[in-house]
Amino acid sequence: MSALRNIRMLTRYTTWANNRIFDVLAQLPDGEAIKSRPTLFGSMVHTLNHAYVADLIWKAQLLGEPHGFASRNTETAPELAILRENQATIDDWYINYADELSTKLHDELVYFNFVDGGAGVLTRGDILLHAVNHKTFHRGFVVDMLYQVPVSPPSTDLPVFLRDVPGWYAKP
Repeated sequence: MSALRNIRMLTRYTTWANNRIFDVLAQLPDGEAIKSRPTLFGSMVHTLNHAYVADLIWKAQLLGEPHGFASRNTETAPELAILRENQATIDDWYINYADELSTKLHDELVYFNFVDGGAGVLTRGDILLHAVNHKTFHRGFVVDMLYQVPVSPPSTDLPVFLRDVPGWYAKP
């Protein structure tokens, strides 16, 4: 399997997994998704907002543009419905970016500065892989908070995506 095939699959997987999490959050009793909890970002929505902000930062790095963030999250999180819409938009952007990526560009180095000011360099493919992995990591935080409600979270495992979304690779 090629690196391009994998990153294209993983960007689609991320969209699928994000949708499953947002579906559950939308069904929670009022206030549960924004309820303060003993976790790094304080709530389910603020945790997902951090993942969204990171996506915007990495998108800017890939495009060679300033991202305008001084932090990896915002002071307050948007409403769940707005965050979901924003995340869907950036998820689509990542799918399209991966679909248009050539092998040469996949392996091209991108020089950037981390939000904390340190210099970094990654390939475009590594940035995409990190963006996918980063959201997987933070969806795990949300899953833990769902158990605290208590609500059974949906399965967002990659093999479930590959089983339940046959033909994902046939999409342009």
